[in-house]
Amino acid sequence: MNGTKPQETFQLLIETGGIDRTNTLLCAACAAFARRDKPLPAEIEQFTALVRRLFPAAQPHARAAAAATLSRAAALSPELEILVAAHIGEGMEEFLERANTLSQATMLDVIGAGDVAASAAIARRHDLTTPVLSALLQINSRAIYRALAANTSITPRGAHLGALARSAQVDHEVAVSLAAREDFDTALLAPAFFDLAEDDRLRIISAFAQRNTPHAPIKKTLEQLSVATDELTRALTKLFAEDRRPEVSRLMHQITGLDEARCNQIAHDGSGAALFVVVRAFGCDVYDGLKVMVHAAPHDVDGSRLLGTFAKLFKTVSTDAAAYLLSVWRGEVNLLELARPEYLPFQPESRRTPAATGTERRSDSESAVPERAGAQNAG
Repeated sequence: MNGTKPQETFQLLIETGGIDRTNTLLCAACAAFARRDKPLPAEIEQFTALVRRLFPAAQPHARAAAAATLSRAAALSPELEILVAAHIGEGMEEFLERANTLSQATMLDVIGAGDVAASAAIARRHDLTTPVLSALLQINSRAIYRALAANTSITPRGAHLGALARSAQVDHEVAVSLAAREDFDTALLAPAFFDLAEDDRLRIISAFAQRNTPHAPIKKTLEQLSVATDELTRALTKLFAEDRRPEVSRLMHQITGLDEARCNQIAHDGSGAALFVVVRAFGCDVYDGLKVMVHAAPHDVDGSRLLGTFAKLFKTVSTDAAAYLLSVWRGEVNLLELARPEYLPFQPESRRTPAATGTERRSDSESAVPERAGAQNAG
């Protein structure tokens, strides 16, 4: 099989016949083909015709070994990819994830077979096409959505954006992966707020800085209670100072309408991120808000650092935005509305690039609107 004319050896093996010869011929043919860097089209066609006859006739162990060898070939046609996928057995996931190239037809064929583990391996690839991504999103599997959430080669948008945002609400791992991404709007992770670490919670709150938000249903209730903001501040300060957190929880339940379990989390949250959202939603400014939080937060170096962070957030996150966050926690809003152009995150102008002219800004805005609008409709 190491000679210059492997086809002559193949012909001799065919003439002798027998299942053992078939196994040997299949493995030898695949090994010879895998060693070729750039096989000619005629060679690929001839080889394909040969192995399509040999694979069904060989024994299972020989088919798996030959497919594993063939999977390492530099260039596989879609027909050969399908043969490998059909016979490689336990090596399927590794093949799908590590193959240099994989045709759309092969990926769709594997996804259509219903193998969740194999589909998750495809979801980790860097060369997913729109049809393949659409097919993956139709499968209700946490493994697939976790793979897509961690796949930074795909920018979430449209149906992909909406599907990941919804998945993050019920899957902690998806939420954590999305929170770490620079290309994902962390504001969409607000429903998973209490399942995330403190730094991720702060990222969610920061995503609402200097940002317009849709109408929050809870806003009317907050406006009616705004006259009692001073009393609320004093009450919370006193309760936290005396470490009467169960009473804080009951008070939160009365004024926010959140369920008691959620209010208990807010009252016992030593980091203060959830408490910030509540006091800011009720109109507390940086002075009154920090007066409450300084009694609720732990008195250590990290607590002091967090208070400095919250001082900045009091100045950049509006009362309306904090109220919208409360409405998200109450399940009253469609969070994907934030993908609409008028609610996009605030983007400060870069000092490294010259300011765009009015015409350029208008042109960029007009070109971005259809894309974002389409993304919202798809989501």
